[in-house]
Amino acid sequence: MKKELAWPQFITNFMIMVVGSRNRSQLKRPTWIILLIFIICIFLIAVYMYPPQSTSMCSLFSSKGCGSSTSTSTTFDLLTPEFSRPLNEQEIQSRIVINEILKFYPVQSKIPKIAFLFLTPGSLPFEKLWHMFFQGHEGKFSVYVHASKEKPVHASHYFVGRDIHSEPVEWGRISMVEAERRLLASALLDPDNEHFVLLSESCIPVRRFDFVYNYLLLTNVSFIDSYVDPGPHGNGRYIEHMLPEVEKKDFRKGSQWLTMKRQHAIIIMADSLYFRKFKYYCRPNMEGNRNCYADEHYLPTIFTMLDPGGIAKWSVTYVDWSERKWHPKSFRASDITYQLMKKIAYIDESLHFISDAKGSVEITPCALNGFKRSCYLFARKFYPETQDKLMKLFSNSTIF
Repeated sequence: MKKELAWPQFITNFMIMVVGSRNRSQLKRPTWIILLIFIICIFLIAVYMYPPQSTSMCSLFSSKGCGSSTSTSTTFDLLTPEFSRPLNEQEIQSRIVINEILKFYPVQSKIPKIAFLFLTPGSLPFEKLWHMFFQGHEGKFSVYVHASKEKPVHASHYFVGRDIHSEPVEWGRISMVEAERRLLASALLDPDNEHFVLLSESCIPVRRFDFVYNYLLLTNVSFIDSYVDPGPHGNGRYIEHMLPEVEKKDFRKGSQWLTMKRQHAIIIMADSLYFRKFKYYCRPNMEGNRNCYADEHYLPTIFTMLDPGGIAKWSVTYVDWSERKWHPKSFRASDITYQLMKKIAYIDESLHFISDAKGSVEITPCALNGFKRSCYLFARKFYPETQDKLMKLFSNSTIF
């Protein structure tokens, strides 16, 4: 209370001194100057010791006001009845860390970069195509390669020296998620990397670099695919050992090929609680003959739980699951036409094929802030034999 009264009292005293001093013309000039300097010093000390509390006074001394600035991402209030059950100690600690990360808005560099993270068993068959994509945009991107089986032989100088420490990766195992985390960790060392794109060796660009750059950096979301699949290959993979931290109602499925903003990449690095749950209880050959694949469930689930408003619930990498097999359709050289690439580039709805008996399809419009946009910036799976035709289309066509 004393602190609140000190500020207005000081202002009153200061005004009396200034007004009263006008009638003291008998003071000599040097004495007046010394007195003025003394008053200013006292004023500055008072501002420091008794910061102003009203918004009007705050705006006088700071353009940001008295409060601290936070990002617009969703944050958790642990004191509100938001959760359906009491959180345990580990969950509270984890949520506090994540909450602080989401409130922190990273300092933007003069020229922000996109980090392209390639997850591959060896050499990248489309390096020449990616070279065309990157050319002329130096300083706006960085490249990182995780080669899980053999050291790559590079065909483009953009990829030379960009291999990171890599470990073996098994399809469907947690090692796939560990490789993604390894790539993110390497890319986060560069403070200019503001958005991160995960790609496989069979991925290609379906838009030019400028389009991709603006699409990703002019939105404050991560493009993480996330949807509910009530069938055996969705919620049927959930196991009760994930309780209490991961409940079945929060369990989600989605493509592993994603893009994410820096805040979300840091959350992945900070998370151990939920990662352990998926490491031990989302794997092939679990009890009840269930097969769970962490790369399809870990990120869609935790970001639905932790920051649902911070993700666009579709992947910007096109893949054709219409054949409803274990693996998506692959494209050969004979499939590559102007019409195919134009069709992929201008799709504005994301299809999710549900594993129920009806063969349902969930359609998600690719929209942000109420405005529809084209869904895809990249596509997979393409055989290496398609590169020459793709390069010819990329150099001559306006569809990209």
